[in-house]
This record gives sequence, C-alpha cells and structure tokens, in this order.
Amino acid sequence: MKGFGIMSKLVIENLHVEIDGKEILKGVDLVVDSHEVHALMGPNGHGKSTLLAAIMGHPRYEVTEGSITLDGEDVLEMNTAERSKAGLFLGMQYPQEVPGVLNSDFLRAAMNAHRETPIDLFKFIKEMDKYTAELEMDPELAHRYLNEGFSGGEKKRNEIMQMRLLNPKFALLDEIDSGLDIDALRIVGESIRKAQSESSIGLLVISHYGRFYDLVQPTNVNVLMDGRIVMSGDKSLADRIDSEGYEGIAAELGISIEKTKEVKKPVLLENCATSTAVKRDA
Repeated sequence: MKGFGIMSKLVIENLHVEIDGKEILKGVDLVVDSHEVHALMGPNGHGKSTLLAAIMGHPRYEVTEGSITLDGEDVLEMNTAERSKAGLFLGMQYPQEVPGVLNSDFLRAAMNAHRETPIDLFKFIKEMDKYTAELEMDPELAHRYLNEGFSGGEKKRNEIMQMRLLNPKFALLDEIDSGLDIDALRIVGESIRKAQSESSIGLLVISHYGRFYDLVQPTNVNVLMDGRIVMSGDKSLADRIDSEGYEGIAAELGISIEKTKEVKKPVLLENCATSTAVKRDA
C-alpha cells in the first residue's frame, strides 16, 4: 500500500472541546487539503495539542459541539482505530515506551491493520530498511522493545518512520521536532519533505521553532489563542511570530495570552495506529 492517490479534505467546524469539564477549544474552524502544510502556532496552553488529540479521538477530550469530517465522513462517529484506518496519523510529542513489544513487530502490525491482506515479510523489511536509512536510524532499534531506552531523538524519528510506513492522508505532528539536535532536525525535516513529494499527504504541524518551519515550508499558518484560531496567513506570519513573539498579535486582537491549563499527557498508542497493533504479529 503506497499512498491514497486522490485528493482529500479534513474539515473542522465550530469545534468545542472540554477536558474534565473545562472548555479548552471554543469554536475552531479549519480546513486542510491534500498537499497542504498547515502550521498551528500559539502560546503554550491555548489548545494546540488539544485540537490534535480531539481529531484523533483521545477519550479524555470531550467534543461538546461542532464537527470533524474527513472526505465527508463523520470522524466523530469513528473510534480511534477507525480514524487511523481512514487516513489520520498522530505523531506524538511524548511517544510511549512499551516493554515486551518489538519495534519491528509493532510497525508491521500497524501496517497490517491498514491492509486487507498482511504485508509480505520481505517487502516489510525492505520498506523498513529504506526508511531506517532515510532517517539515519540505528538498524538495531528495530529489534528492541518499542521506544524502550530510545533517546528523545530516536523516539521522534521512530514516529516519522511509522508515518512513512503508513503513508496516511493527513499527519498531525505534535512538536515532533522538540528534543532534536540540529542534525536530527534536518533529517526529520527532509523525511517529511520527501513524504510530501512522494504522496498527497496533508500536514497539520505544531512547532515553536522557525527553523523547523523553514524545513517543512508551511503553505498556511494558523494562530490559535484562547481556544480559537484568531489569525491565518502564509509563511511570513510564522516568521513574524518567530521574531516578535505573540504579544503584538495578542494586543492587536485584544486577547490575553496568559497561559491556561492544557493537559499534556502521553497519548494512547492506538492514536497512531490501532489498539491491535501492540500485539505480537505472528
């Protein structure tokens, strides 16, 4: 399975989301098309990670109003595994360690969950070796338990490995660049760019760093403050924020950027693949 091939659309309308009874998102509207790269920027604690978790179906994030559709299908009616199979992928900010599950077994099971017939073992090995080389990863990581003992950079590269193998319609990347040194940042950025050139993947990317946006070159930049997207533009908006911060935009719009409480916890594994993917694949 290599690519969906057709143009896709992810549509979010008037999305309201609560966590433990506290409203975090207060009416988000956003449309992401195939091939587009949407940067999602904003001060910490204003709802960016909440938006990605809600799209992927994290159970602690309650959608109280609004809709999410993928190619006209109601995403909110799908469980997390169904959202993944429909073409959504979440690259986690805090990838979990899973003792007892080999990394290669997890990746192969995740691929098989998206296929009608299991992938041939030798084809899987060829694909994994290709992206191992592309991401300049240690080949031995395939034979270790999932993320256990991985460095922060290795965990993030492994998330991009999973994205490359699954080749989703839309990838939601939650600070995938955090914790990467300059070389690793370049490698991850180049792999994402290759995914863009090889398929119709659309991206929704959270990052605080202009250097990363220089690598992935967003087509759209969206600023999320106080639970709403308050400003959108092109790459020049990201450059402005990188040099000036958010204070000027907040003052211009009359918005307080005092940090609110946004829950930032590891996301369930099934958010990126499927709940069955953590089982050993015979």
